[in-house]
Amino acid sequence: MVTVRLPDGSQRQFDAPVTVAQVASNIGTGLAKAALAGKVDGKVVDTSFLIEHDADVAIVTDKDADGLEVIRHSTAHLLAYAVKELFPDAQVTIGPVIENGFYYDFSCKQPFTPETLQAIEKKMVELAKKDEPVTRKGLPRDEAVAYFKSIGEAYKAEIIESIPPDQDVSLYAEGKFTDLCRGPHVPSTGKLKVFKLMKLAGAYWRGDSKNEMLQRVYGTAWAKKEEQDAYLHMLEEAEKRDHRKLGRALDLFHFQDEAPGLIFWHPKGWTVWQQVEQYMRRVYQENGYQEVKAPQILDRSLWEKTGHWENYRDNMFVTESENRNYALKPMNCPGHVQIFNSNMRSYRDLPMRYGEFGQCHRNEPSGALHGIMRVRGFTQDDGHIFCTEEQIRDEVTAFHRQAMQVYAILALPELRSKLHCVQIAVSARMRRGTRLKKRSVRHCELAASRGKNCPGRGRSTGRKSNII
Repeated sequence: MVTVRLPDGSQRQFDAPVTVAQVASNIGTGLAKAALAGKVDGKVVDTSFLIEHDADVAIVTDKDADGLEVIRHSTAHLLAYAVKELFPDAQVTIGPVIENGFYYDFSCKQPFTPETLQAIEKKMVELAKKDEPVTRKGLPRDEAVAYFKSIGEAYKAEIIESIPPDQDVSLYAEGKFTDLCRGPHVPSTGKLKVFKLMKLAGAYWRGDSKNEMLQRVYGTAWAKKEEQDAYLHMLEEAEKRDHRKLGRALDLFHFQDEAPGLIFWHPKGWTVWQQVEQYMRRVYQENGYQEVKAPQILDRSLWEKTGHWENYRDNMFVTESENRNYALKPMNCPGHVQIFNSNMRSYRDLPMRYGEFGQCHRNEPSGALHGIMRVRGFTQDDGHIFCTEEQIRDEVTAFHRQAMQVYAILALPELRSKLHCVQIAVSARMRRGTRLKKRSVRHCELAASRGKNCPGRGRSTGRKSNII
């Protein structure tokens, strides 16, 4: 006897193990038709999932957030199915759900174009109308590797090979297409009615630039057409306000292929920039900051001392001259420390506050670049305070108040504070570091209405208070 407890508190009993789909049918034909998945003891599962013991069970439909997640996950697989139908030699890789939709990465000799997207979407509609069952089966890891290698899916085989040998993997099949996936999925392709392919992009396999560049297809999927229409309308309105278009239309700045991730400021745009910079310069002066300027290029030996060369090397632009290695600075911290260390300091000199409009460069992946929001070259309005332990509270309070005043003038929305900390390996420093961390957390909490401690999230340069 299996007892199923439903969300309304009622119970249903079955003489033998029962599937989620059978539970839905037992409740009502309408619910059985609407069922996309189930939730058994809090875990979302397929409607084919067999309930073998007493459990809390809910039927997931398109009215539930979990239902929308399942729809988008299944639509990603429908996309892969359509691509394989149109391009049999293409290899599928991964296809996760993301905010408002999904994407899938493909290895395909045929370059995808906007016209290709239209053809793929048309094929997806055709396959969805067939209402083919989506079925799950488990295989031992090695059998799954052999299977995908036999059908020419090297990427899927590579993914499975990274799974421990003693684990089984799940495969989902719809029509002639079989994919590796944990699931769950809709019971049939006919449940997928509202979707649209949005754009193309490139993506390196496993995010490593040394690997093959794959073709990424982004899409969106919804439970109701009205929801998708509203989303697409929102994107259209956002497109009208795209800062990249406005920058060129207002003759403020532009971008071009010869300088990816770098900005060409026009006279009007640079005038705006200068107004903001001069305002911040006054803020420096009013709050006791001394403006400094550190070199943009520093020797490798310094970056090794700071830990950047070991931990951040791939994100730095490097160069060589006269048999010495250098790097463009990705941040201002080491330079400010060098200025502080250039002379003997007394505790009477503290606190010392340095500020810099420092030009920094970071080798961001090309796929991550986005207008002036994500760039490779930027000016970081950066401050560093050198103070005694006893001065921490006053300094934290002062710079938090200063930041809030600036953000208010710039009309930024509600903000929160986060304190990122690093773990210090040496015992004596550990004890002092723990004490300082506790003080910093306490002072951030006093300074901000809402604070969050993020242990282990600090860079090698030390504790960092972020206002977001």
